[in-house]
Amino acid sequence: METKYIEKVKEINKGKNLKYYILTMGCQLNENDSEKLCGMVEEMGYQPTEEYKEADLVIFNTCCVRENAEDKLFGKLGELKKVKETRGTIIAIGGCMMQEKHITDKIHESYSYTDIIFGTHTLQNFPEDLYKTLETKKKQQDILDIDGEVYEGLPIKRTSNIKASVTIMYGCNNFCTYCIVPYVRGRERSRHPKDILEEVKELAKEGYKEITLLGQNVNSYLRAEKWKEEGKEYEGINSFATLLRAINKIKGIERIRFVSPHPKDFTDDVIEAIADCEKVCKLVHLPLQSGSTNVLKLMNRKYTKEQYLELVEKMKKRIPNLTLSTDIIVGFAGETEEDFEDTLDVVRKVCFEQVYMFIYSRRVGTPGDKMENQISEDIKHKRFDRLKELVESQIAENNQKYIGTTQKVLVEGPSKNNPDLLTGRTDSNKVVIFEGDSELKDKIIKLKIVSEHMWYLRGEIMNDYASLDTAIEIMAYKITDCVKRVEENPEKYEKELEELREERNKMYSGDMKTIKKIIDIYGKELREKVSK
Repeated sequence: METKYIEKVKEINKGKNLKYYILTMGCQLNENDSEKLCGMVEEMGYQPTEEYKEADLVIFNTCCVRENAEDKLFGKLGELKKVKETRGTIIAIGGCMMQEKHITDKIHESYSYTDIIFGTHTLQNFPEDLYKTLETKKKQQDILDIDGEVYEGLPIKRTSNIKASVTIMYGCNNFCTYCIVPYVRGRERSRHPKDILEEVKELAKEGYKEITLLGQNVNSYLRAEKWKEEGKEYEGINSFATLLRAINKIKGIERIRFVSPHPKDFTDDVIEAIADCEKVCKLVHLPLQSGSTNVLKLMNRKYTKEQYLELVEKMKKRIPNLTLSTDIIVGFAGETEEDFEDTLDVVRKVCFEQVYMFIYSRRVGTPGDKMENQISEDIKHKRFDRLKELVESQIAENNQKYIGTTQKVLVEGPSKNNPDLLTGRTDSNKVVIFEGDSELKDKIIKLKIVSEHMWYLRGEIMNDYASLDTAIEIMAYKITDCVKRVEENPEKYEKELEELREERNKMYSGDMKTIKKIIDIYGKELREKVSK
């Protein structure tokens, strides 16, 4: 259906050189949804811009987990009023916030110049909504309060050439009392394994190296699907653990991450799969939320402090080089000083690699919002500062263990703070800054970690590869020369070109034997050629 309307809008926009601006708030699932929106919008004839003031179409993909997202949206809508009056800009708002009636009511009352409102279950209808707006000049509201279907095949524009997110399921069945997600994203619906594997295989063909599997509770993947019980399994995939093992076999993918799992569903088969699959990163995100059994019960998390710590110990014993990250909410309703001390106790015992800390934000429509014994903002902030101090002391301590080690780093490109340096991430998601050739971008290389600086590590291309830059230059010349020869005589030189490209990949991965060959043999050939 969306293809039909994509073509209709494309025809309307033909030759107009239109631009769009998109602002994404919230989690990685929202970011993945925005990639699909961008894919559809660009097929309809719009080009991206970073300036909303010059956009013909503005899209806000909203999040309702925290109150500041609402403030941000309404602030941006206020700024857009004059832009719309000047340019006739179409304003579209989607995402989780649009599933909340009090928000859409406020938009209708205070920001009536908004053109399109669409929800989490109707993203695939956006081309139709836009078409109707362009044709009729009437406002469109496209929101479903029931669980949406899983739609496949939507256009997508990835924000990276090397890392990609793949949604494996939608919705949530947990109903944690602080969380609005089940009410705005619906119940759990899993994508079919065949569709997931096809998407990952296609990404591998396109050169993507790192895949992040997304879901509100990834380790309950397929549990709610009735067709699974009817013997309709695909290639033996009937759980999150079997999905991990299947993706681990896909050639070309080198790293597999996933977010977010739930501690209560972290079964032994998932632990075994992480341990056995060499491509699955050994940094596991294990949301704690609170270290107090009392608060966990109020949150409806369905595990205790002791059960969480037992799970951590089991994972550490079975998974070599395991590191953990977590989420913690400070100041949930009824949290006492003793409860907060329990949280600090768990943080001390586990020593997380990364901690995402949040001050509790009441959300309309959740049980937590109606609870008595709400904590004052002053106490919340003081407790947050104490947790932050502990976490930062542990980060400095954790970083020490990296110094002197060799780490495989996926190079993302120039550092944002210093474009003369490159930045990348380790298997454990640590940021590493180092000096190197720009051609290393999108490659996985080995670096020696020489120092730590709280939020990043400093790395060096190892002394053994002291001549890696030289090898890169020699190989670039060698391949360019071979390409010319292929053009003249394909049959004679195509195989040589293929072999050279394989050697280049080995060089980038840090294979010292290959680097030495390039410098000693190909370097000698180049010097002799130049001297003639």
